Amino acid sequence: MRELAGKVAVVTGAASGIGRALAETFAGAGMKVVLADVEAAALDVAARELGAAGADVLAVPTDVSSADAVEALAARTYDRFGAAHVVCNNAGVALAGPLWECTIDDWRWLLGVNLWGVIHGVRSFVPRMLAAATPGHVVNTASIAGLTSAPGIGAYNASKHAVVALSETLAKDLALAGAPIKVSVLCPGFVNTRILDSARNRPASLGAERPRPAEMESVMRSLVAAGMPPREVARHVLRAVEDERFYVLTHPDFTAQVKERCRDIVEGRTPSAEAITLVPPSS
Repeated sequence: MRELAGKVAVVTGAASGIGRALAETFAGAGMKVVLADVEAAALDVAARELGAAGADVLAVPTDVSSADAVEALAARTYDRFGAAHVVCNNAGVALAGPLWECTIDDWRWLLGVNLWGVIHGVRSFVPRMLAAATPGHVVNTASIAGLTSAPGIGAYNASKHAVVALSETLAKDLALAGAPIKVSVLCPGFVNTRILDSARNRPASLGAERPRPAEMESVMRSLVAAGMPPREVARHVLRAVEDERFYVLTHPDFTAQVKERCRDIVEGRTPSAEAITLVPPSS
């Protein structure tokens, strides 16, 4: 999609981090932007600031883990703008710790946002986009954790691997249908966001997050603080939409780990805990 001006972009998780940067970047390209987020106060601030900068904005408080909420988001988008051309299923949360320590509620929360949020976005928006029979693009936010399997973040890895597989299949299904809709999967490394504080939006009904191991907490916070600025990630996404590129890998330092995992698969090797780590080789 080379011509974005005047088109409509929908971004979930749009109140902060990568989502906020995506909204700003699409607005800067002349698009109308629908911002969705579960954090209502931050969403209001984002919408107000984008609107003050001249963007045509619609803010819709949305819990992406709810099918009804995402369906309502799609309905409001089409009621207001009559279309959705770029849909970014971006909302995400994180938790860490050994897999055997993850509670059922941990899994419900993380998969509800990271995976079901994408599923709901596809189910609510793609049929409408197909009915419009006009060019469109779906961007699903996964992670480099969807292409590798670092220890200590197994539940997060599982959610992001699922998003990658879902996105690959969606692209093939749309191509076989002859649809004018393309797909990208975003797989960034560390980005300077509040992802480590995502438990601030964890539903009380699912209990409190367990504290992360102190050493892991320190390392992860250092890596995130030194991570890529969200606006740079958003620029990668904008170019991928314009160029109709599927894989959006923003951190070349992790390429060796992706290759190592692929070699493990094709050679039937047992994955090494040392080969795939939270820290890229050049760090």
